[in-house]
Amino acid sequence: MSSKFDFKSYHVRAINAANDEEKKVINQELKDFYAGLSEEEKPAFNQELQHFLLTEMGRLGSDYQAIKSNIPQN
Repeated sequence: MSSKFDFKSYHVRAINAANDEEKKVINQELKDFYAGLSEEEKPAFNQELQHFLLTEMGRLGSDYQAIKSNIPQN
């Protein structure tokens, strides 16, 4: 699925945010962006956001399992 919206840039910025306040500012930017969309664009935005989040969560889960399996058990 090719994305019309650049969720990854918000995601990377939030991961690299210096503190919670910076994360809040980034979240507000995304909310403001959404508020500026037309009613016709909002369903596509929501669908693409869900797809992005599921993909990222799946990737993180895979990374976690790979790391966990490499940690020696006592």
